[in-house]
Amino acid sequence: MEHVQGLKCVLCGAEYDTSQVLYVCPKHGYEGILDVVYDYNVIRKRLSKTALARNRNHSVWRYSDLLPIADSSLAPPLQVGWTPLYSVQRLRAQLGLPHLYIKDDGRNPTASFKDRASAIGIVKARELGRDIITAASTGNAASSLAGLAASVGLKAYIFVPESAPQAKVAQLLIFGATVIMVKGTYDQAFDLCLAASDEYGWYSRNTAYNPYLSEGKKSAALEICEQLGWEAPHKIFVSVGDGCIIGGLGKGLRDLYTLGWIERMPQLIGVQAEGSAVLAKAWESGSEKIEPATPHTLADSISVGHPRDAIKALRAVRETKGQFITVSDEEILEAMRVLGRQAGVFGEPAGVTGFAGLLKMLRQGRLDPGERIVVLVTGNGLKDVGSAMRAAHKPHVIEPTLEALHRLVETTDEHR
Repeated sequence: MEHVQGLKCVLCGAEYDTSQVLYVCPKHGYEGILDVVYDYNVIRKRLSKTALARNRNHSVWRYSDLLPIADSSLAPPLQVGWTPLYSVQRLRAQLGLPHLYIKDDGRNPTASFKDRASAIGIVKARELGRDIITAASTGNAASSLAGLAASVGLKAYIFVPESAPQAKVAQLLIFGATVIMVKGTYDQAFDLCLAASDEYGWYSRNTAYNPYLSEGKKSAALEICEQLGWEAPHKIFVSVGDGCIIGGLGKGLRDLYTLGWIERMPQLIGVQAEGSAVLAKAWESGSEKIEPATPHTLADSISVGHPRDAIKALRAVRETKGQFITVSDEEILEAMRVLGRQAGVFGEPAGVTGFAGLLKMLRQGRLDPGERIVVLVTGNGLKDVGSAMRAAHKPHVIEPTLEALHRLVETTDEHR
């Protein structure tokens, strides 16, 4: 990988060749998160906006020269990335935000943003000749890994908390993964998965611990800017749990700015559930010190008490002059309703938490209608049908007669 210079520890700045370390900085153990360092001079020779305009490969692999892989032929055959960026005219009119866009990553193969990271994890495992890959997840990263692993014949061992939504567990099972349900939290499942990876030599796809995953997640930032004709948005709203997605977005924006492809760094707005707001609290305190807490939120995919990619996440928000905001579970359910009814986009609770943050800032009068704003929806609503039913009204039950239908039509507000 001529375009990759190496790996750099976010804590101490120590640099390593990619052949020296597999996951983390040995000076800090599991906390020694590494960042991929690129040679942008090499990338400039290989890649240009003109070359991308001619590229008919509409997936994350159109950006192979900006990804830490040696052989894109090892990529899963499923189309990951290049998800739609919607103009949402009705929603714009309702909110008074004429330059609002919704990027729907629920349109990825396993219906979540996490496919971007899993795709990179699959390639790295195959480059190393590994035939077993593992991950811990509240659901989406797990189902993503299981699906993409199945597409290339890799065996997947998945650790999930016992509270993982049934729909996500169903995906794992249908994809043939070995599912290990842990009687505990996501954080406990994560720790057990790391121990299993050490014990058995399984390739780890775990968030942050594997330095290459955030590079897959940054592809969404590359797509957003390209889909907007390289006119970078002013703000990008995204839900935050472990911090790996927002950290990856920051890396992608930094890549583009360094290459001179965008004129400014968009502000990253990280949105957390009030019951799982460890990173928001650290941002408010102006610190990088993390105080783990027990999470409580219906948004399972961002229900994280010990965020594993905290440093990258906090730095991405601060470097872009962005901010964190927290929202209640009720505000998340409201966001599901509004997004579904005004834009036709069905997002799961964690998937729409970024949109819930936008609605809150709009109510507070903290958004400029003249700004170009992108909201990233990270997962499809079918991932958590129970929460969707909570967000929506109950169906009407009537007798199978026209008289019963007439009474209903005359008495329901939506038909008046």
